[in-house]
Amino acid sequence: MKVDILGLDMRVNDTLKAAIEQKMSKFDRFFDESARGEVKLQPEGDGVRAEVTFKIQAHYFRAESAAPDAMTAVEQAINNMERQIRKNKSRMKKRIKDYSYMEAYFDQVEALADEPHESEEFKIIRRKSFDIEEMTPDEAILQMELLGHSFLLFLSRVTGNVCVVYRRHDGDYGLLEPEY
Repeated sequence: MKVDILGLDMRVNDTLKAAIEQKMSKFDRFFDESARGEVKLQPEGDGVRAEVTFKIQAHYFRAESAAPDAMTAVEQAINNMERQIRKNKSRMKKRIKDYSYMEAYFDQVEALADEPHESEEFKIIRRKSFDIEEMTPDEAILQMELLGHSFLLFLSRVTGNVCVVYRRHDGDYGLLEPEY
């Protein structure tokens, strides 16, 4: 598996890269060679935030963690990733039509499972229809705040596409712009 290691606003030295690659290599036995991994490191307060992402065929797996040092943050993010996949194993088997690339992982997870996870079905408890309004991203953020929501779907006056603005965990905002 190919792994890209990126430092955002920080330098990642060769020793740290080698240690991260070694930690990430444990996923080689789970995923086939089509898998791509990415580790992003970014300073956050007095520590470092690590974001680990895998792209396997059309599916993304993502986990993050913050810690006082980069290696601890990466280790915690990797552990979070394993826990997340183990917890959602049954859902993925049921919903991913061709999950052959994951079968080896599921076999490994079942052998390593140290805690049982009940497979809960996703349950939609409310449906809502609404007219989509044309606005700029700034207007969408204002509307989202006025409604007290954490995200808002809107038609971008800039691109003409349906987009989403959302409030991030750090208090900033994000914009999702689909590519057709």
